[in-house]
Amino acid sequence: MASSRRALILLAVVLAAVPAALSQKTTAPAPEAPETPDAPAAGTTPKAAAAPNVTAVLEKAGQYTKFIRLMASTQQDTQLNAQANDSDTGFTVFAPTDNAFNSLKPGTLNSLSQQDQVTLVQAHIVPTFYSMESFETASNPVRTQASGTDGPCTVNVTATSNSAVNVSTGIVHTTVGTALRATRPLAVYSVDKVLLPMDLFGPKPPASAPPAPGKKPSSAKGAAKAPSGDDEDEEEAPPAGAAAAVGAGWRSLVAVVAAAAAAACLL
Repeated sequence: MASSRRALILLAVVLAAVPAALSQKTTAPAPEAPETPDAPAAGTTPKAAAAPNVTAVLEKAGQYTKFIRLMASTQQDTQLNAQANDSDTGFTVFAPTDNAFNSLKPGTLNSLSQQDQVTLVQAHIVPTFYSMESFETASNPVRTQASGTDGPCTVNVTATSNSAVNVSTGIVHTTVGTALRATRPLAVYSVDKVLLPMDLFGPKPPASAPPAPGKKPSSAKGAAKAPSGDDEDEEEAPPAGAAAAVGAGWRSLVAVVAAAAAAACLL
């Protein structure tokens, strides 16, 4: 009887402990799973880097509205953007500020033809990508996109001891300023002067003087007489002095004969 009572008490204790154990098991926190980066959705490709756009670079920087307008009117912005996307060597643009254009002599741009304006813009574009560090190894003269009378227009680029970079056209000298963009394939640097090319703004050679009115060009001395088909039958004309001497001799002979005839009549 006593053992049955103890068994019942033990069973009651076990049954009372089971709900508590189940409660602790269900409320235990689950271990955290490691974070994984979001995978791209099926059928999609990673987003490509934005294509270089010189106009967007200049508009973002501000104070380049005149250069933007000049590039657009000559269609050099569209051409540069298209070429930069497919270029292996890249491009470098020296972008003059609005103040650089304002410092030009009034009417400078308006005096240029459409083709000369194209040349002016292209004189600011180098068909090679240059970082600020690679300017130190540039081989002068550096060719630009512009063409001159004797070949491509060029600039000289030199790096100084204090890490400054100077650019010169032979007429204009300035320092390369802020890098507005320096990522391949397009680098854009600010300059505070318009890079006037020598072919457009350099000294012009003096024009040759026209001949005096009414004056014919002199023939060369000793020019040979043009041969004719009758040269063998023609007699060479005697010199003028010889002809005069012959004429004087005949007149003297006639006078002597006349005098002799008169003397004969008197006899």
